[in-house]
Amino acid sequence: DISPLLKDPVAFRTLIDLLEDHVRASFPKIDFIVGLDSRGFLIGPPLAQRLGIGFVPLRKKGKLPGATECISYSLEYGKAAELEIQSDAVEPGQKVVIVDDLLATGGTMCAACELLKRLKAEILECLVVIELKGLKGAEKLDSIPFYSLLQYD
Repeated sequence: DISPLLKDPVAFRTLIDLLEDHVRASFPKIDFIVGLDSRGFLIGPPLAQRLGIGFVPLRKKGKLPGATECISYSLEYGKAAELEIQSDAVEPGQKVVIVDDLLATGGTMCAACELLKRLKAEILECLVVIELKGLKGAEKLDSIPFYSLLQYD
């Protein structure tokens, strides 16, 4: 739960500082931060702004205008879900980092990666604040680099 971070401006600034430092040290060239609906929208825009790059939202189905790419996937509690990205949000070969608050079983992050692969984006990394290691979500990301600030078993 990142709610305490969001309520504390010093803690939130520190979070963005840490993520910015990591991204700058890891990737000299990056085009976009892609944020997952909905808490990735809280972290992604301030991080993108600090980096001087754009932010691309990846939303639940039916929320984006214009032509979209859509993917269906299963949530950890058995419910089906769908994610969308605007078809022209990322050009082939553009470098992106996908951001969210939490990685649990990895279903949503894997779906996000698949959508970005369809647009032929280069996924530099999947970046989260918290990883629940016991659920082994990072293993589902295969060869895509993954970074978490905090890990819990």
